[in-house]
Amino acid sequence: MESGKQVVGDFFQAVNERRVADFGRYLAADVVDHNKIIHGEADEPGAAFDGFRQQLDAFGEFTVVPRQLVAEGDTVVARVVAAGTHTGHHPRMPEPTGRSFEVEQIWIFTVRAGRIAEIRAVSDRLGMFLQLGWDWPTAG
Repeated sequence: MESGKQVVGDFFQAVNERRVADFGRYLAADVVDHNKIIHGEADEPGAAFDGFRQQLDAFGEFTVVPRQLVAEGDTVVARVVAAGTHTGHHPRMPEPTGRSFEVEQIWIFTVRAGRIAEIRAVSDRLGMFLQLGWDWPTAG
């Protein structure tokens, strides 16, 4: 269980340090990210690599700070505070606002063979959209 927590903690550190080239050390090549980052990315194996890269491109300042990690079997749950400033472009986000956000999130990871194989997350999207000045997405 400690090794799963270590993998998740190290992954967050790589995200915070923007070490995109190191993501493969923590994410399985076929990782599935069920977290619809903004407007509904596909749950395709390996798509998480591009999703995280796009997030970092969109937010010039971006951190995901774990406040608590809980592990049981191959599951690691992280309670985090995510924060960033919207200064860049992302294909599914509004134009950059220059505004910042800070919200709590819960991430659930499945860790297999020393790498993150699956990601699920729950986030305060309303709080994030309000802080960034974004319109709430409509069904379409």
